[in-house]
This record gives sequence, C-alpha cells and structure tokens, in this order.
Amino acid sequence: MADSVPGAASHTWTLRAAVRAIRAGATSSAAYARALLDRIAATDARVQAWEHLDRDLALRAATACDASGNAGPLAGVGIGVKDIIATANQPTQMGSPIHAGARPESDAECVALLKRAGGFVLGKTVTTEFAFMHPGKTRNPWNAAHTPGGSSSGSAAAVALGHVPAALGTQTNGSIIRPAAFCGVVGFKPTRDTLPFAGIGVFSPTLDTLGVFARNVGDCALLASCLAEPGRIDGDLESLERPPRLGYLAEFPWTPVDPVQQRALETALNALQNAGARVSAVELPADWREAQLTHRTIMRYEGSVQLGDLQTRERDRMSAALNAALDEGRGMGEDAYRAALSRRDSLIAAASAWMAPFDAIVCAPAVGPAPADLAQTGDPSYCTLWTLLACPAISIPIGLTSQGLPLGMQLVAFAGGDDALLAVAHWCEERIAFRGLP
Repeated sequence: MADSVPGAASHTWTLRAAVRAIRAGATSSAAYARALLDRIAATDARVQAWEHLDRDLALRAATACDASGNAGPLAGVGIGVKDIIATANQPTQMGSPIHAGARPESDAECVALLKRAGGFVLGKTVTTEFAFMHPGKTRNPWNAAHTPGGSSSGSAAAVALGHVPAALGTQTNGSIIRPAAFCGVVGFKPTRDTLPFAGIGVFSPTLDTLGVFARNVGDCALLASCLAEPGRIDGDLESLERPPRLGYLAEFPWTPVDPVQQRALETALNALQNAGARVSAVELPADWREAQLTHRTIMRYEGSVQLGDLQTRERDRMSAALNAALDEGRGMGEDAYRAALSRRDSLIAAASAWMAPFDAIVCAPAVGPAPADLAQTGDPSYCTLWTLLACPAISIPIGLTSQGLPLGMQLVAFAGGDDALLAVAHWCEERIAFRGLP
C-alpha cells in the first residue's frame, strides 16, 4: 500500500505518513492515538484483535510523547505488541489462562527500543496459546468466519483494520508470514537474531524470531531498523540497480499448494516479468525433502524443555494440542534432537549455493487463502524451511480470491540479506500495487 494521500482518514495512514503528519504538526501523537482508539472501538468487536487495551494509558503515553517533542524515527506513533512480549505497564498473558493478569517487572528489549525510537505501546495484540497452534479469539478481518492465521493473529488483524500502522509479532514456524498473507498485510521475518528476543516468551531458542507487520514494505523496514542494532537494517530502502532475479519455487514436496494461490502467484510473477524481472523455476534438492521433520524435531523438543516444568504443574490448563506437542517433544530424546541440529547446520551450509543465483526465492506464503475454520490457524508448511534456515522472509499481498480473501507472495533471501530482500520486495510491491483494505 502506498503512503496515504492528504485528507485520508488517519486509520489508513501508513507508519511513515503518521510520522510525517506528527512531525509537521498536522496532528499530535495524542490526537492520532485517539483516532486509532476510536477506530478500534468501532470495528474490533467482530475481529477481536486486542488482548489488552487501556485507552487512558495509551492516551497518557501519547501525551507524554507530545510533551517530549515527538523525537525519534517513530515520532509518537503507537504500535501493537504481541502478547508474548513483556510490557511492564500492561499484562503479558501468553494467550493462556495460566498467565492471566501477569505483569512483568520490565519491558522486553524490543519494547524498550521502540520507546527509545519515540514510539509507544498502544496495546497488546492477541496471540495463540504460548505462540503455538491453539487459536486465540481473533477472527479474519476480511471475513470473520475465517482464521486470521497464527500465532501473531492479533498483530496482523490490527494492522489490516487500521487499528495501528504497524505491530510486532514472532515466528517459530509460520507465525508472521502466514497471518500477514491471510490478513492482506506485509509481514517481515528478519534473519534470526537480527531483532532482540530478550523479554519475549520462548518456545524454541533455535527457531524463535522477532518480526514486524505493516501495510507496506517500507514501513516494515522502518520499524525493524528501530529495533535492530545500528546499521543492521536500513530504515530507508535500497534502490535496485536492475530488475531482480527471482527463483520460483512452485511447490514444496510435503504439501501441495491450492490452485487459487498458485494462479495468483503466477499472475503476479507474469507482471514482474513484464516489468523486467528474470524468473526461473527452481526445485528443492532431493535431500532437503525431509526438512520439515528436522524443524518439527527441533521445535517440539525445545518446546518440551522450555515449557516442560510448567506443563507438569498446569497440564489441565493447557490445550490438548499444546499438551500433545510437548509430550511428543519429550519423547523424542536428546539424540534425535542433536541429529536434527546437525542436519539443520548442513542445510544452512547448502542453502548458500542453492540460493546464490537469485536475489530472492519466491513461493507461496501459505498453502492457500485463510481456511473457513476458527478451530485452526492454517498450515505453516510453506514457511517451515525458511525458519529452519534462519532466512529473512517477507510476505506481500498480491490480490484477492473471488470470495474476497487476501492472497500473498513470500520472498526469501539467504541469512543476513535483509536489506537486499526488503529492496526486492519493495520493487515487487510497487509493480503489483495491491491496494485492498478490509
């Protein structure tokens, strides 16, 4: 989505447009926050993107930003924060009754950095239980009978509805990319450890990654740059010197893609080719075809270690899905886990050469559009490999199904290539020019 036009309703503003408006004195942080809070009050009952929202607290934070001069790259803009990320002045409940009302002693590192950049936490967005598979209360903003994805469901839905211009989420499998695609927004999962994870609920130390949602690629770059070490991510997008070279991975061997998603991807790629991009078909090497099992072993074993003591005490207050996953992880054994870590290292080493001919790999961000099933969050299979490899990945919206549900396109680069990936994604975004809002 392009930057907002003058006179547009403030809930349609991009992050950069909001920053410009506040800096120029066209609005104040408090007035903008009040408009967003009014938007939430008018539209959230159907979607339920927010786990905790204190209007008075948000307005006090915005007023404090105005009093301090709205300095910093975020200039007094409120951001949505996934409810596994610690906030000292708001509950952090992990999507579980076990942590109902829990209030951390201090902010997560990313929240402290967000505030240092001049922003503030507008509220806490819904997460699935411990950021795993059991759905929260959030519904898809395009059609409330469909899942918004998970686990960062509330963050994606809140951005799509114009409740906030940007939000924070996390990914252990497909928890940023999939809800971004299902909700028709941009979701960016950087290279693992690019953004700080301290103070965030851990499921899998090897896989967990902090990322961002916004309504365009440039806003994702801006927010991510505020959270990364200086110079690690450029908040101002690089310009491509030539059209990109894209490797098109049409399908993963472990899950077939929905024909509707495939046609949308091919239409988008045709438009990019017409604009000068070079697109080549690629396939996964044969010995990568069990990569999803490697990911599953690492994720579930580490989850059982991280949450095992809690499960022993609170099993009856965990969902059946989470209990089953932790039980499976506990039964895998350390030898299988160590073998999976070794296999992951081998895959990472091989990925460099496989991806080298391309500026980005393109594939579906999900098997298809958001399922009409609120008891699930959708299949994460099309994100699994990239999370396992610690690659940066981004999903951009490319169109709607005949039923009005968003479809996305995932772009991936080798670990460390975040700025280059953002530049390619921006180039593609400009030529596909999706403008939809629910």
